[in-house]
Amino acid sequence: MSKSLLFLPDISGFTEFVQTTEVEHSQHVISELLEVLIAANTEELQLAEIEGDALFFYKENEIPSLERLLALSEHIFTAFYNHLKLLEKNRICPCNACSSAPKLQLKIIAHCGDLQFLTVQNNRKPFGSQVIEVHRLMKNSVESYNYVLFSKELTENIGLSGNYQSKLYDFKKGNDTYDGKQLDYLFSVIDNSNLKLKPFLTVNKVVFNKPPTFTFEREFPVSVANLLESITNYSIRKEWTDGVDKIDFNENEVTRLGSEHVCVINEKNLNFVVVTKAVKPGQFVYGEMTESPLLIDKIHQFYIITPLSSGACGLVLETYIEVKSPIKKLLLFLITKKILKNNIEKGMHKLFDFVKATNNL
Repeated sequence: MSKSLLFLPDISGFTEFVQTTEVEHSQHVISELLEVLIAANTEELQLAEIEGDALFFYKENEIPSLERLLALSEHIFTAFYNHLKLLEKNRICPCNACSSAPKLQLKIIAHCGDLQFLTVQNNRKPFGSQVIEVHRLMKNSVESYNYVLFSKELTENIGLSGNYQSKLYDFKKGNDTYDGKQLDYLFSVIDNSNLKLKPFLTVNKVVFNKPPTFTFEREFPVSVANLLESITNYSIRKEWTDGVDKIDFNENEVTRLGSEHVCVINEKNLNFVVVTKAVKPGQFVYGEMTESPLLIDKIHQFYIITPLSSGACGLVLETYIEVKSPIKKLLLFLITKKILKNNIEKGMHKLFDFVKATNNL
């Protein structure tokens, strides 16, 4: 029987991140990162299990070559840090989870050996001493949180020597003892500056050469983070928005610049994308734009939030309406503007009541 590969990407800093940040957003961030790691699997490894902060992959009766394993590891690190960079560049949420996500790191542990399998509720999973060993190797003495570690069994199989060096990798010898048995390995700390990360551009701020079509202002008796969550969490948007049949969005994504959602109203889809504009220092802004309405070419709405105290903030909602044809301008002047303004003001009053009720105020 040919030996099998065991391969575990593990998010470093997961425990502290989850314990010290907002639960819902930390769940979204970790979920997104795990999805990124799964998608970065270019060797068709089988996913045995998601272990909280780690993915347990295996490749039965086959071990990819040294070149392929190093390329796979580099691809996974690159995908992981590309996504963290995207989260940092496009963040709109001030919560601890969103602001501290870029501090997360990654390690990869790989091992090989003869595998046995057990089946639980039709799920076939690796089983045996090699599985125990690779999980023990996750608790090692490497003085870094960002590295690859290949067991001695694996390095001997793929021909990786202790003096292997490249632009990204610089392997060194290490070992740890578990239950009286020494496990030897080679490891390489990863310098992220040597990864070919995407040059994400800063999202352009929308600029207007005219005042808002109309505005709404009100003070809210909650923190900025609380109000921003109520506005940007699309799963609760229907609670304070009239006439919406449903909202389609990515439930595993933290809302950020470029995020999209669809409001279904009377079986018609309004497609929104998150945008931003310049605001005063200390203010927070969430904006969204749609080009879907039939009688209007484009609508921008910006929720500008100003902290007043730890438990209060001011909200200014700015709405910019764009129409091009003379007929649409006339309809806007006679009918549409008034209807939209009434609906928005009604929605803002409902948002105020919703925030008070959910915070027992």
